[in-house]
Amino acid sequence: MTENHRLSPGDPAPAFTLPDADGKNVSLSDYRGRKVIVYFYPAASTPGCTKQACDFRDNLAELEGNGIEVIGISPDKPAKLAKFRDNEQLTFPLLSDPEKEVLQAYGAFGEKTMYGKTVTGVIRSTFLVDEKGTIEVAQYNVRATGHVAKLRRDLSV
Repeated sequence: MTENHRLSPGDPAPAFTLPDADGKNVSLSDYRGRKVIVYFYPAASTPGCTKQACDFRDNLAELEGNGIEVIGISPDKPAKLAKFRDNEQLTFPLLSDPEKEVLQAYGAFGEKTMYGKTVTGVIRSTFLVDEKGTIEVAQYNVRATGHVAKLRRDLSV
């Protein structure tokens, strides 16, 4: 498998429309005029993904207070996302990308090293998309634990 195309600051953010946990379509264009963090995670209700989602939840008021919304995207089906959202009391949209088209468009799906082995899967990644739909921050292979705190430091939030 070849190296994924990775996005960089200044690139246009790939447009998307995906169903949320309730099956309602959400588009990146819905956030035009606002900054939005789009983060990709491997699987709802797994330990690392739960930690990361709860970190975003716990920092959401501070992020929103600084004009930044949050969207999480995984290959999970809406029903699994709804259970994850309800169990963890998540208050931001979780979107379903089972075909992995958006994951691939953002370079968040491909080869990665896990436990010393090369595997193909979701690359935990975070992007800040600005008000005009341009990538402001692109971070790949982020850690689930401590990532939101680091992101807040990087963004001075």
